[in-house]
Amino acid sequence: MLPVIVHFTFTPLWSQVLLYAVALAVVGGIAFNGWRGVPGAASSSRDRWQRALGYGVLALVLAGFGLRYALPPGAIPGGRGEGIPIHTYGVMLATGFLMAVTVASRLAEDEWRRLTWVADAQGGGRWVDTEGPRKREAVLDLAFYVLVGGLVGSRVLYVLVNWKDYARDWTQVFSLGGGLVFYGGLIGAALAAYVFARQNDMDFLRLADLALPTVSLGQCLGRLGCFSAGCCWGDVCAAGARFVARFPGGERAQDLFGRLTGSASLAYQSQAHDPRYVVEGTGQILHQAAPGAVRISDWVAQHGSTLPVYPTQLYESVGQLVLFVALLYARRFRRFHGQIFCLWLMCYAVLRTSVELFRGDTERGTLHGLLRSLGASGLAEAVPLEAWFNISTSQFISLCMFTFGATLLYRRIRQAGEAAGMSPTVGGTGG
Repeated sequence: MLPVIVHFTFTPLWSQVLLYAVALAVVGGIAFNGWRGVPGAASSSRDRWQRALGYGVLALVLAGFGLRYALPPGAIPGGRGEGIPIHTYGVMLATGFLMAVTVASRLAEDEWRRLTWVADAQGGGRWVDTEGPRKREAVLDLAFYVLVGGLVGSRVLYVLVNWKDYARDWTQVFSLGGGLVFYGGLIGAALAAYVFARQNDMDFLRLADLALPTVSLGQCLGRLGCFSAGCCWGDVCAAGARFVARFPGGERAQDLFGRLTGSASLAYQSQAHDPRYVVEGTGQILHQAAPGAVRISDWVAQHGSTLPVYPTQLYESVGQLVLFVALLYARRFRRFHGQIFCLWLMCYAVLRTSVELFRGDTERGTLHGLLRSLGASGLAEAVPLEAWFNISTSQFISLCMFTFGATLLYRRIRQAGEAAGMSPTVGGTGG
């Protein structure tokens, strides 16, 4: 586990100047990509400059926020001097996103490939793909909107799940603290993709067929980032279990060069304040003191790491990789648009629900927590935290997603059958 790879600080003047130069280069590069990426060979110079200006202004705003966070007050007004910690979680998320976008754009080029014969002046000619490259560029443009929609959606669902923590001060919704929820990001990204597809005259189900498997590819790497950060951790294991994980506290977590970072894993931070008790030999969690049981917070404070827990992040990472490969292969045999989309919804719902059975982070939102937040303490006591029927928010969304995927798949199969003349109402003796 490596929460922070390296932490850059910008106290010397030369490092501050270098950071400004890097920020300007990034802004310039983004603006240039906006100018170059205007669709259509006949686009005017005005269109290119407008797009470049829009991309540049947005990049400049984001760079300003980053500089204020990284630089000290003497180098920029309102500077916080936090430096730039390179978190493994962020690196893995960014890598997963870039890989997913790259694969999706390549699949889009193959999906919409349309060869046109282009004659030359010598009387010959060649076949040119006129539609594939255009769709590839469209998917690359879509990546930006999916990124924004995913970040907003994941943050919104996190706030809704933990609404009681934000009810006292709603301005904390916009703070850098807190977390993100994958299902919220998926919903937000799906809405952004649907709007983009409608505006660009693209079949949403056809687009989803090629894009959804790449989400699993990105999430495969993203869950490795979760493992590095110590979030989304599993329940406590029994003593002697072999395949377990122990997440360190701030006094043990190191960076790539072996330096202590002081950044405790999220799992450690949670267990350090957990008032419940655990029987080490069996991993049983108790709410009252009992012979042979120790308070969880006392145990982790003494050992400097969490109790051994299920590595649920690795479970889902492997499952997502299998899902990506399987659905990528299944695309060869699809009969209609939306088939892979429906299969992904159903398969991922099953995968996520199964992994949730081994999760131990109650902060993710459960039925027990919801009842307590609504003031129904009596009902909450009837749904213990460790009960199998104490479903999480993600499990509830999984049930809805599986139902939607199965219903849509059934309807699409019927429509495909009717189109092929296999409907019971087609070919009869009526008339």
